[in-house]
Amino acid sequence: MGHDYRRIADRIAADIAAGRLQPGERLPPQRTFARRHGLAASTAERAYGELVRRGLVVGEVGRGTFVRAAPPRPGGRALTEPATTAPVNLELNYPSAPGQAELLAPALAPLTRPDILTDALRPAPADGTAPAREAASALLGLPGRVLFTGNARQAIAAALASLVRPGGRVGVEELTYPLVKEIAGRIGGTLVPLATDGDGLLPDAVAAAHRSAPLSALYVQPTLHNPTSVTMSGARRRQVAAVAEDLNIPVVEDRIWSFLADGAEESLAVHAPGLTHVVDGLSKRVAPGLTVGFLVVPPHRAEQVADVVRSGGWSAGRFALEAAVRWIEDGTVARLVAAKREDARHRQRLVRRWLGGFRVRCDPRAYYAWWDLPAPWRADTFTAAAAEHGIAVTPGPAFAVGSGRAPDAVRLGLGSAAVPDLERALAILAGVARAGSNGR
Repeated sequence: MGHDYRRIADRIAADIAAGRLQPGERLPPQRTFARRHGLAASTAERAYGELVRRGLVVGEVGRGTFVRAAPPRPGGRALTEPATTAPVNLELNYPSAPGQAELLAPALAPLTRPDILTDALRPAPADGTAPAREAASALLGLPGRVLFTGNARQAIAAALASLVRPGGRVGVEELTYPLVKEIAGRIGGTLVPLATDGDGLLPDAVAAAHRSAPLSALYVQPTLHNPTSVTMSGARRRQVAAVAEDLNIPVVEDRIWSFLADGAEESLAVHAPGLTHVVDGLSKRVAPGLTVGFLVVPPHRAEQVADVVRSGGWSAGRFALEAAVRWIEDGTVARLVAAKREDARHRQRLVRRWLGGFRVRCDPRAYYAWWDLPAPWRADTFTAAAAEHGIAVTPGPAFAVGSGRAPDAVRLGLGSAAVPDLERALAILAGVARAGSNGR
């Protein structure tokens, strides 16, 4: 029977709680631990990683893994003292506008009529229904054929699976959406990190990577890049599109957060319509529980991509399509977008208020912030310290691609927490960062 790394972590955690392992004590190297206990090396690695996630140990490159010490905070409270308030999750990022349920409910009421519900519960094809195609085309305003998936994540998976064969290479920004790593692993693809600057992806990096070995596809987030919030200029978009066309590299453009921008940023599909596959959806605009993913593809690829959507079981439900059509046509989506744009700006003002003295990269329109941590904090130790205070953040290495040095940064998702909880969490995190950098 295989070993559950969580149970192994639980046993070590019990030893720490009972005092059998003291603060500052070094754990055996992972391979030694695995050999002593008859474990696979990967199981030991995951167990140690779980202990880091819980904030019980600290991994120091070149030195080993140590039981976490508890340096005192100002006022005498230890960093490991449990938080006295409810947890705040800054990993999740699903914004909700005030009165959102009341806005959404009227359009759903007609769908419960038996005659309408009968049709709404039938399967929908990958290209949806005629009303859905019309509504999505009006909402997105992009060239190409619209296909529908259950959510935007499935749209990314379908686009990449249609383009990348096992062993294929996918160019991505050096920091990228973590789910893309998982998708690439499932389809047998290899992610290739591409250099960026303050204006986003570097066209020369795309060309250089393709020359070294052809890229099967390029996955890019040109508008409000997650996690850095960078938005490409119009000139950079044209340059990236030109390189893609010159080298015939298909592009998967993720625009899931683009609704927060002012609409002036053109899609790469405008400049490279024959290559660009645009991913979007309603999970952020509306809500994740009843959502639709959009996949706008070049017309000549529509059937091939639709086949992948069907075979993957990723088609949108007809009930969700019917709801989406009503929310788009009656103006509900537009009202929610306006409310969430204002909400994001308010939350970014809180970031500036509490983290203004730190190196934080963000856009005043975005629902996330990328925090380059002050020395000597590392992503893992800061994430653990935040967890001790009941605050979940995403460590920077989750977004990093390749074998280079992982960034000592964290991403703060600003959308899910209630505003008072977010402000409290930001204040606590600022205090933790200062306490650690003043003699940690």
